[in-house]
Amino acid sequence: MLRAMLTGGCLCGGVRYEVSEPFVSAGYCHCTRCQRRTGTAAAASGRIVPGSLRVVQGEELISCWQPEEGFAKCFCSACGGALWSRHPEDPDAIGIRLGTVDGDPGVRPEYRQFVAYAAPWEPIPDDGLPRYPESRSAPNARPL
Repeated sequence: MLRAMLTGGCLCGGVRYEVSEPFVSAGYCHCTRCQRRTGTAAAASGRIVPGSLRVVQGEELISCWQPEEGFAKCFCSACGGALWSRHPEDPDAIGIRLGTVDGDPGVRPEYRQFVAYAAPWEPIPDDGLPRYPESRSAPNARPL
């Protein structure tokens, strides 16, 4: 059985990509950096299988900002649209911004992380998802 290729892109359409495998997982990040990057209370991202992302158009438009700590934030330099984040030490560890996917990404957020920094102006919904005060992948991470 053939799986449908996931496709997506930036706001202006200058960058287009394909993801050849289903997302591994997805979640919300409530860190201050994601709030400022998106202008929203949380960023929804999906983790992909290493090697499954292929840029099919506009690779020259992709810029990345690498903070002192944390994942690189990659975006379209023409429109500023956030595309994905990339682990600084493992470039195959990528989280695609779910809002950039064409149609249904086939995955739903399963957790909320960095809730200790949640925006005070938008309460976290009571959706039953596990909530982590910091990174859910931190050693000894436990949901609240």
